[in-house]
Amino acid sequence: MHKIEFIGLTDVGRIRSNNEDAFMINPEVGYCLVADGMGGAAAGEMASQIFAQTAVELFQSGATSSEQDLVERVQSTFQEANDRILDHADKHPEHKGMGCTAELLAFTATGFVIGHMGDSRTYRLRQGNLKQLTKDHSLVQDQLDQGLITAEQARSHRMRNIILRAVGVRPSPALDTLRGPIFNGDLFLLCSDGLTDLVEDDDIIRVLEGNGDLVFKAEHLIALANEAGGKDNVTVVLAKVT
Repeated sequence: MHKIEFIGLTDVGRIRSNNEDAFMINPEVGYCLVADGMGGAAAGEMASQIFAQTAVELFQSGATSSEQDLVERVQSTFQEANDRILDHADKHPEHKGMGCTAELLAFTATGFVIGHMGDSRTYRLRQGNLKQLTKDHSLVQDQLDQGLITAEQARSHRMRNIILRAVGVRPSPALDTLRGPIFNGDLFLLCSDGLTDLVEDDDIIRVLEGNGDLVFKAEHLIALANEAGGKDNVTVVLAKVT
């Protein structure tokens, strides 16, 4: 049976005065998450915290017995968090428009399940190959898919922060669910767009493949984002299969 080593770090960045990101790691149950709040200071921060707390509650019963059970638990986390955020916004009109992007990665004995919504991302490094497992739910990604812009144009596009899907914005949003096997040495990276907007994939690979433990690698990635301007909160969660 595989063992998973987790680490998570978050940083406010160099521009923002508050941190709307949230992360959670639970080695005992075998899951981790990143959520990036939106909708203004207190509201965005609250939305990401609601998502994290919902996951804690739905996963507190311990490890699941099958992959399908895990898929259902991941889906339930997103739906329940979505309902709770909408309910909060209804009761507090000043928080109208609050929501969050979210990544939730959970493991069985032999595989993984990912729930994804928004433009936070999940990557996997396997035998030197870094693969982005999720696809951004954003206007710029749609334009990229249609061939209207190039990948280089997408990185600096003035509308790259327009999100098409998020938790807590509308009832029953579509959720991307991914699953697959795990192998010894696999390294998963969950991150908010505060990292990927400023740090190139080549630099991410260099850090993940380099020397040092997971804490050092997470700190290094956050430092790179801040050195590149730190325009947003940046959150990094690493999960390594051993």
